[in-house]
Amino acid sequence: MDKVKVLIVDDSAFMRKLISEFLAEESKVEVIGTARNGIEALDKIKALKPDVVTLDVEMPVLDGLEALNRIMNECPTAVVMLSSTTKIGTENTFAAMNSGAFDFVAKPSGAISLDLHKIKKELYEKVMAASRANVHKLQKNALNIERSPSFFLEYSKIESIEMVKSEKNKKIWSNGYKKIIVIGTSTGGPKALQTVLTELPEDIEAPILVVQHMPPGFTKSLATRLDSLCKIQVKEAEEGELIQKGIAYIAPGGFHLKVRKVGMSWAVLLDQTELRNGHRPSVDVLFESVSEIKDLAKIAVIMTGMGMDGTLGLKRLKQKGPLKAIAESQETSIVFGMPKAAISTNLIDNIEDVEKIAKAIISYC
Repeated sequence: MDKVKVLIVDDSAFMRKLISEFLAEESKVEVIGTARNGIEALDKIKALKPDVVTLDVEMPVLDGLEALNRIMNECPTAVVMLSSTTKIGTENTFAAMNSGAFDFVAKPSGAISLDLHKIKKELYEKVMAASRANVHKLQKNALNIERSPSFFLEYSKIESIEMVKSEKNKKIWSNGYKKIIVIGTSTGGPKALQTVLTELPEDIEAPILVVQHMPPGFTKSLATRLDSLCKIQVKEAEEGELIQKGIAYIAPGGFHLKVRKVGMSWAVLLDQTELRNGHRPSVDVLFESVSEIKDLAKIAVIMTGMGMDGTLGLKRLKQKGPLKAIAESQETSIVFGMPKAAISTNLIDNIEDVEKIAKAIISYC
């Protein structure tokens, strides 16, 4: 099999050397060049035609975000961003995800020379996954103009007759129970979540619990960004808070998101028990915890991502009570791993393009 050709772009000579050494240790990867800034990167991408580019977010001359925009316009290539966990770094990372980046790797805090080895495995896995990505889909993400919530409000009015099932039909599948929505996603997830959550009405009759595979320091920025775009409230989940309808709670990076009974209500429970499927937060952990809630019907959604996190949790949800399950289609998934694994269980009720997932959710609420 041909090796994956990688171009490394970073203004730090130390970082270029270290990342090159990490990837050069892998037999399936060939580092074909390095660049010190975005201008140099563009020239080398056009000349060397790498399969994947690792791109630092913060650089002089032409920074990572500006370089990414030009890459996706002039020479579309799968890009893995390297980002700091500073406020500006996280905000720029999400801007990059919306501009067509495949995924990102967070640089460790502290002494780089001591800590960078921690990301070696993650970097390799994401470079390999990026090499298999459909660059056309990434470019399409980059070219999509962000639509305001008012667009989705008008869209929902136009589609209201088709989108909303009768209350009678909703009660049949749910046994008349109230609903809870649980969503799991990974690579490509920030853009997918934006597409889905911005289309949900503010008066939706269910709380929403979300696991997005993401390291500490990034989930709060993700929640803040989505909250500014959505009709519903979106926030990073906090220990002990009661879950309420019309609010989406995003699991904090580094913590599993669970629920626990508090009187007649349910509250957020965060813990740092062992990783599941290599992740914390884990979709399986969320789904399994929510499966224990009695007298609530569950709507589970699994979207783009590597691996099969959420599949075992989906089975548990099905065993424990009324469930409607939705998976993102292969056509719109940046990585068709998690949705494919979920579909293989034969428990999925709807396979939908990401633009139609909100419509499917609303039809069951």
